[in-house]
Amino acid sequence: MIKYNLHCEYKHEFESWFSNSREFEKLNKKKLLECIYCSSKKIQKSIMSPMVSKTSTKKDDLNKLAKMLENEKKHLLKIRQYVENNFENVGKNLSKKVREVYYNKDSKKAIYGTASQKERNELAEEGIDLISIPWVRKDN
Repeated sequence: MIKYNLHCEYKHEFESWFSNSREFEKLNKKKLLECIYCSSKKIQKSIMSPMVSKTSTKKDDLNKLAKMLENEKKHLLKIRQYVENNFENVGKNLSKKVREVYYNKDSKKAIYGTASQKERNELAEEGIDLISIPWVRKDN
């Protein structure tokens, strides 16, 4: 496993783990990586110092890491299930639908969907904040 410090085109910084450096390159080339703050797909590695450790990794340490990652995935899947069960998926119409909800103060509608970075910026200029949730695949 390797941990990279990453940043998006808007200079948001975050970390992520990969099985090796080729895995990062493969996922980034396919645009499968995105910023956890703004969902930008333009991701680059930041300069980082290597972590020096023992050459022999204990099997227990790897098992603990695998267990931690599995628990995190379970938490994210619970969030996804909650959103899917309690919110209406408006797909790519999110920016239009969120305005309808935002400007209709009587509306209590809960929605989710996708928006381009341009749409997110326009909504932010109107004072409409969106939240990005890491959308873990159910079959992975």
